[in-house]
Amino acid sequence: DAQESRGLGDVYKRQVLGAAVGQAVLGSKVGNKALLYGAVAGTIPDLDVVSRFFVDTVTALEFHRGFTHSILFSVLFAPLFGWLVSKREKEATWREWSWLFFFGFLTHPLLDAHTTWGTQLFWPFDLRLAFKNIFVVDPLYTLPFLLCCILVLFKKRGTPARRRLNNIGLLLSSSYLLLTLVIKGITFLKFEKALKDQQIPYTEIQTKPAPLNAVLWLANVATKDAFLIGDYSLFDSKAISFGKHPKNHHLLGDLANNDKVKRLIKLTNGWYTVSQIEGKLYFNDLRFGLLSTDVTKQAYVFSFLLDQTGEELVITENKKRPADAAGLLVDLWQRIQGN
Repeated sequence: DAQESRGLGDVYKRQVLGAAVGQAVLGSKVGNKALLYGAVAGTIPDLDVVSRFFVDTVTALEFHRGFTHSILFSVLFAPLFGWLVSKREKEATWREWSWLFFFGFLTHPLLDAHTTWGTQLFWPFDLRLAFKNIFVVDPLYTLPFLLCCILVLFKKRGTPARRRLNNIGLLLSSSYLLLTLVIKGITFLKFEKALKDQQIPYTEIQTKPAPLNAVLWLANVATKDAFLIGDYSLFDSKAISFGKHPKNHHLLGDLANNDKVKRLIKLTNGWYTVSQIEGKLYFNDLRFGLLSTDVTKQAYVFSFLLDQTGEELVITENKKRPADAAGLLVDLWQRIQGN
C-alpha cells in the first residue's frame, strides 16, 4: 500500500547508505559490525509504516516520514540506541555507538528529501522537503553502492583498501544524486519550452523522475480546470505531449469540508483530482503519477475511495494488482528508449 511503497519499498537503498555511514564512522574500530549496525540505523526511521495497523489511512499518511525522519528524532534516539548497543558490543564506547546511530538516522531523511514524498526533516515544524530528483527505488543509485559495501566486508578493519572502497561507494552514490539534480534542471526547461510552444497557459509545474530511472521524467502542470501530465525521455526525438486530467473538485460537494478530506488535500499540496466511477467517489493523488506510460490514461498510482456511511467517512487506498506492475515495467522500458 502507500506506506509500503513510500517507505519499505526503498529500504535497501537506506540500508546500504546506513551501512556505508556506519563504516565511515566506526569501521576502523569495530569492523563489519559497523556496517551491520549502520544498516540497522538506516532502516529504523521507516518503521513508522507500522502506524497503518493502528490508525486510519489519512493519519498514517501524515505520520509517515514525519517525526522518525527528523533531526529531532536523530538527536533524541541516537544516544538511546547507542547505549543499548554499547551494553552488548564492548569494542566501542557508548558515545561512539551514539554517533554511528546519529549519522545513520540523519542521512536517511536527507536522502528521502530528494524523493517525491519528501520528509519532515524539521519536524515539528510543518515543512516537508521534497526535491523530487530521484525515484524511491533507483538501481543506478543502489547497485554500485551495494557492490562497494559487499567488497568492504572482505577487507580487514583499519586497512586503506577498506576505507577506499567505502569512500568510492559514497562518492558514486552522491555523484549520481547530484547528476539527477542536473538532469531535473535540463528536463524542466524542456517541459517549459513545450508548454510555451504549444501556447498552454498554466500556473505551476512540477517534475519528477519516472520509476526506476533518471532518464524518463514526468511533469504535472496545473491549469485552471485541469492538470496536465506529460513525459520526456532524454532519448526523445518527437515533441512532448500532455494528457488532460480534469480536476473535478466540485464532485466532493460537502465532503470538501470534512476534516479527513481537508487533510488529504493538504498532503497533496492541491495536486489531486476527483473521479466518480460506478457511483463511487475517488480521490486521486497526482504527485506519484500514473499506472501507465500513457499520459492520457486516468489510472493513478495512489487513489483513495471516499466511502461515507451515515456520519462517518471511511477513506481506503485502492489495492494494487501485481499484473499492473508487470505490465508497467515492460511499457516503461520501451518508453525510456525514446518516442
